[in-house]
Amino acid sequence: MNATSKDRILIIGAGAIGSFYGAALQAGGAEVSAVCRSDYDAVRRDGVIVESERLGERHFLPAQTLRAPGDYQGGPPDYLVLSVKVIEGVDRAALIRDAVGPQTAIVLIENGVEIEEEIAQAFPDNELISALAFVQVSRVAPGRVRHFAFGELMFGNYPSGLSERSRRFAALLEAGGIKARTSDAVVTARWQKCVWNAAFNPISVLGGVLDTGHILGAEGGTGFVRKVMEEICAIAAAAGHPQQQGLIDQYLENTAKAPPYKTSMALDFEHGRPMETEVILGNAVRAGRREGVHAPSLETMYALMKMVERKTGH
Repeated sequence: MNATSKDRILIIGAGAIGSFYGAALQAGGAEVSAVCRSDYDAVRRDGVIVESERLGERHFLPAQTLRAPGDYQGGPPDYLVLSVKVIEGVDRAALIRDAVGPQTAIVLIENGVEIEEEIAQAFPDNELISALAFVQVSRVAPGRVRHFAFGELMFGNYPSGLSERSRRFAALLEAGGIKARTSDAVVTARWQKCVWNAAFNPISVLGGVLDTGHILGAEGGTGFVRKVMEEICAIAAAAGHPQQQGLIDQYLENTAKAPPYKTSMALDFEHGRPMETEVILGNAVRAGRREGVHAPSLETMYALMKMVERKTGH
């Protein structure tokens, strides 16, 4: 790449998360293209409007708006960003294969723990960057995304380390107004996010689409969330990824201070969409079984979530 050429980035999954970070990467100077599904016509015609009090209104107009990754023109991208939901029945490796070149760095902006190995095995010679989004953002209409709070992206190379490509990606995000935190132990960071996600997400669904205020404000609510988080921390430690002291208190305090909001899983349930039960909760439960950690609250929530999914078909 010469000094004047732009980093070429292809986003697969240009929903709320993909569009939000796509707009930031574009603002940071990259050439950003996007694969869209339901919003293809609206995005191809008008782009995506990202509304944000903190960042201002942004107009994300992809360099190429595509129906499929194989339609990408001009050679393989420098970075392929995968930001689709990790749900049962979706072959992520097959989804991206047509757009991955020998020098393409694959970036996963996805929820859950222990989600990287499927991609690492399918593309053993490609650099794999695992990323966690700490953001409240929603698609509110075709080609329209609203950013409510936060926005930080944390990432590093899988299984560990921090490459020059990762640092370059961080620089693009920072130039686009996004706080980019890098880590040479991203799997530990992924477990850190799981401590929040695997507690609040299932509870929000099992309680009938509860927001965080309902969860923490109820009698016994904070205590139950703490118990679930303690189980997740025990599993993470047994898997070789101990969490910092005080993390649970920090999560509970920060969540209580923030305006009440619905989790991503609650929103999916409310709108009849498939939920990321397996990668957010199921993988943590299976890791606990594998490591011999007793986690009765997690096991109970997982069984209940599978009952809900069986009833709803999602």
